[in-house]
Formats: sequence, C-alpha cells, structure tokens
Amino acid sequence: MEMVPESEIQDEGILNQQRQIEKEVAEIHPLIGQLQPLTCLLQEYMDDPIYVNKLTKLTNVYHSLRRVRPDGNCFYRGFGFSYFERLLENEDEWKKFKALVMGTKDQLISQGFPKFTLEDFFDSFMEVVNRLGGESKMDAEELYRIFNDSGTSDYLVVYLRLVTSGQLQKEEDFYQNFLEGDKSMKEFCQQEVEPMYRESDHMHAIALGSGLNVGIRVVYLDRGEITTNPPEHDFPENCIPSVYLLYRPGHYDILYK
Repeated sequence: MEMVPESEIQDEGILNQQRQIEKEVAEIHPLIGQLQPLTCLLQEYMDDPIYVNKLTKLTNVYHSLRRVRPDGNCFYRGFGFSYFERLLENEDEWKKFKALVMGTKDQLISQGFPKFTLEDFFDSFMEVVNRLGGESKMDAEELYRIFNDSGTSDYLVVYLRLVTSGQLQKEEDFYQNFLEGDKSMKEFCQQEVEPMYRESDHMHAIALGSGLNVGIRVVYLDRGEITTNPPEHDFPENCIPSVYLLYRPGHYDILYK
C-alpha cells in the first residue's frame, strides 16, 4: 500500500478548512446585499467609541450602505454594482461607457492577453453593459439578481480584474513606484490582480478608475484620531467621484449619499 506524504495530507486539510470557511461566508453574506441605513453600523460598533464617533460624522454625508460579500473580490464587485446602478439612471453616461468598454478587448489583446479566454469574459461583460440602457434596458431588480448570480457576477469581476491588470501594465512606469520587492509588473498582475479572491488596494483603484474613466471615492473607517472625520481619497486623483466605497481593514462596501 502506497503511503501518502504527510505534507499532502496537511495541504488537503488546509484546503478543506478553507472551503468550509468559504461555504460559511457564502451562506451568511449575499454577493451584494440589500440597501441598509448607514446607522446599522453603529450597532456593530456600539462598544467602540472611536468607530461610533467616526460613523456618526459619516452619517452627516452618507445615508445608506450596501454590503458586499467579504471574499477578496469586494472592491471589484462593489465598484461594478455601484457604477452599473448609476448608469441605469444616466443614458448619456451609459453610451459613453459602452463605447469605451467596446475598445478594451482589442487593447488587452494588443498587450498580449490571450484572445480565446478574454473573449468569453468580455462578451459576458458587454451583455450586461448593453442592457443598462436602450430598448432592452433592465431594471434595478434585475441588476441586483445578476450581481447575486455567482456565475455571471464572477465573470464581471474577472473582466474588471483584467482591465485593471491591463492598465497597470500599460502605465507600468507610473505604477512600478507602488510595487515592493523585485517583482515585475507582469508578475504582480498575474499573482495579485488577475486571480479571483485577491484583495485590492489604492493602486488597483487608481488603475481601474483610470482604465474605465470612472472616479472612485474611498472612505476609510480606521482607528485614527477619534476627533477626526474618516479620511476620503479619490482615485484617480482630482477625479469627480461616481462610485463611493467604504473601506474597513481588508474589506469594501458600497456607500450612498
């Protein structure tokens, strides 16, 4: 009888544990949640005076919150839902965005992304974008259902990741300054941007906002000075924000003014 190496048994145990955690997260958190008053967070942090103080200040500017599943894709999924929701209410902006996205496939292919795999994700992305306006326009309920269908929703996330990766590599000279260690930009993108479930930071936000010409404002709820307002940063710098996200360590949710 062939013995299985102990390291393989341990690896399998870790994978099973990870799958169980992912299953539990999926059962508790929908991919995109229902709209809630921002004050709901006050109940979560009622024993934390720093967070209570900052959230109280935040409610003077923002009134609602939409939770996004904390699975490492929350930045892209939150961005996608929030901006698509906005486009449902703005026909002119939808037309401009649709035209811009139409050009992204050829741009990515010209950068060396494989056409065969790219086309599937692009086609799925455009199927949804095409129905954010025009004669076959969907309503907000259908958009909500689409983003909570894991198959379609994950395809949308993958394409946003590819656009981000393409922008980072296209403007490598600028973004290289943000990298730590001796990784090339291509290696960084292949390991930290393109794979699902990899978390995102300000560099990803600048690249995605620049690549799609969409302003993103991220509000940071942190444990800084109790008297200060939660800091806000716009990506790319000096943009007019169209998407508002609340960042708590390791996670993004959608904010509404």
